[in-house]
Amino acid sequence: MYYYGLDLYYFLLVIPALILAFGAQILVKSTYKRYSGKPNSKGITGAQAAQAVLKYYGINDVVIQPIGGTLTDNFNPKNNVISLSTGVYSSNSIAAVGIACHEAGHAAQHAENYKPIQVRNSIVPICNIGSHLGIPLAILGAFLTPYWAAFSYLVYIGLALYAAVFVFHLVTLPVEFNASRRALKVITESGLLYGDEYSGARKVLTAAAMTYVASMLVALANLLRLLLRFAGNRKR
Repeated sequence: MYYYGLDLYYFLLVIPALILAFGAQILVKSTYKRYSGKPNSKGITGAQAAQAVLKYYGINDVVIQPIGGTLTDNFNPKNNVISLSTGVYSSNSIAAVGIACHEAGHAAQHAENYKPIQVRNSIVPICNIGSHLGIPLAILGAFLTPYWAAFSYLVYIGLALYAAVFVFHLVTLPVEFNASRRALKVITESGLLYGDEYSGARKVLTAAAMTYVASMLVALANLLRLLLRFAGNRKR
């Protein structure tokens, strides 16, 4: 009989990944707090920094607007809008410049049809299905298989759907790393930040990147746990 309760695989795979994810969240919040309190020497706001990146890449059709919340910054390719959180849009902190430039880096990716982001966008629909139905379908199939072997296909379908979640997180890594590289490149070449200010912005972006790495590892840990758990039971 299959089940998805706590088991050795959970303690060996999932818990370490969750601890890493928790640590990554603490790191990004602490790093952001540190550098959001340090103004840059030029007094450049997040909105102005994002505009500088758009200008660098010759992008004229993207709107920059404020949005509520903390670290809610994002770029929406559907309406070409960069939304910057309250602590970034009008702030002249080192963190604000780094984050705003990163989001503008995503706009540049879309403008240049950056391949990894195209791949990521193409699997979003199946990823959304997989995140909601992957594990439930696998568990349901595992529970019903002893009564009718044909239900074992539900296990495979569920695992395939959840594998799409992992692939999404995996493909997200080069997308986020590239956006940060673009941001830091413009910061350097346009002289938005210098010396320790540049180093601070890089630390903010590196800490943020670690949250994506951690999310990928959590997805991988859950996928491996499912595969090992179900494969182990099928051999019995």
